[in-house]
Amino acid sequence: MPSRRILRLSGADTDSFLQGLVSNDIRKLDQGLVYAALLTPQGKYLADFFLCRDGDSVLLDIAESLADATLKRLSMYKLRAAVEIGDSGLHLQRGTGPAPAGALPDPRHPALGWRAYTAAPESDDGSDWDAIRVAHCIPETGIELTPDSYLLESGFEALNGVDFRKGCYVGQEVTARMKHKTELRKGLARVAIDGPAEPGTEITADGKPVGTLHTRAGDHAIAYLRFDRASGEMQAGEAYLRML
Repeated sequence: MPSRRILRLSGADTDSFLQGLVSNDIRKLDQGLVYAALLTPQGKYLADFFLCRDGDSVLLDIAESLADATLKRLSMYKLRAAVEIGDSGLHLQRGTGPAPAGALPDPRHPALGWRAYTAAPESDDGSDWDAIRVAHCIPETGIELTPDSYLLESGFEALNGVDFRKGCYVGQEVTARMKHKTELRKGLARVAIDGPAEPGTEITADGKPVGTLHTRAGDHAIAYLRFDRASGEMQAGEAYLRML
């Protein structure tokens, strides 16, 4: 099964419809891919995706595991807006080597290379995506990004996934408050790890819970941590960790 589904949104109200829903500024579509998220009214994560201008329509590149639920929610928000939403018939191609014609840079980080949408079956160039993500603390749908995630704790500002000047969208008030009125006490961070530990293992320090281990690549990993307890040595299963 393909890992991504490429939806197509078309109609006269497409841009204004998306602008009122997602975390990033749709006007950036004229510059390339836009990485964005759909949130609950309480500011929690529902889905992350890429948006791409394709003629008079917009492609929405989303994890297959979230596609049906996101399509249902978008349809719920649509009301009387002049927007049609359906499958595009296209598939994702991605890689970190030379980009083919029509490919666009991944907006999250240069190390993630390029993405393109074609009629050919989904494929990539064999890049070690987990290693790249761990090296740059880039979360993945369904692993680091879950229904309990908040955008700023997940690094969306550094990943060009949220815009604080675009105006209102669903979940914007909570996201803006976290940006301007509080200091993040929890979030994703890179850790050095020594010893065996499976993703999902609880991380502790001095017997107190600190967070959860997520994607691992070699002796580094992404972890969700309470920063006030993560200043020294930590443990996850039989492994020892320290924040980088």
